[in-house]
Amino acid sequence: MRLWSVHPRYLDRQGLTACWREALLAQAVLAGATRGYTRHPQLARFRDHGQPLTAIGRYLAGVAEEASERGYRFDAGRIHDAEGAADPIPVADGQLLLEWAHLSAKLLRRTPDLAARWSPVRLPDPHPSFVVVPGPVADWERAAVVDVSR
Repeated sequence: MRLWSVHPRYLDRQGLTACWREALLAQAVLAGATRGYTRHPQLARFRDHGQPLTAIGRYLAGVAEEASERGYRFDAGRIHDAEGAADPIPVADGQLLLEWAHLSAKLLRRTPDLAARWSPVRLPDPHPSFVVVPGPVADWERAAVVDVSR
């Protein structure tokens, strides 16, 4: 499961659809509707939010909005609570840089033209559900720490 902290605009088609599916799974976990993935580390930041279902709903809404702008039809009716007033979730710039390096490598393999388009970006915009704060990679992160100083 990868619930990207980067803005969905940077994701290729495969990444955007996978993010949607995985965020729907995260919503089900947070709602207690499934027994799988309950201890997945990426759920920590949503679970720790004062309003976890609203926070994941806002996350899903951001992914659905990007999909709609691209002409895809993600069923926004599957989002439980996207309208609530959820405070943004802090994401450390170190975490954002690690994810950017991870995504850039995926794009180079899968969608080289998109990788080239985004190559000038050094620090990507966050998903609209997040606000960037100074800090290191999150302690829940399981991805190998890579050199992001490039």
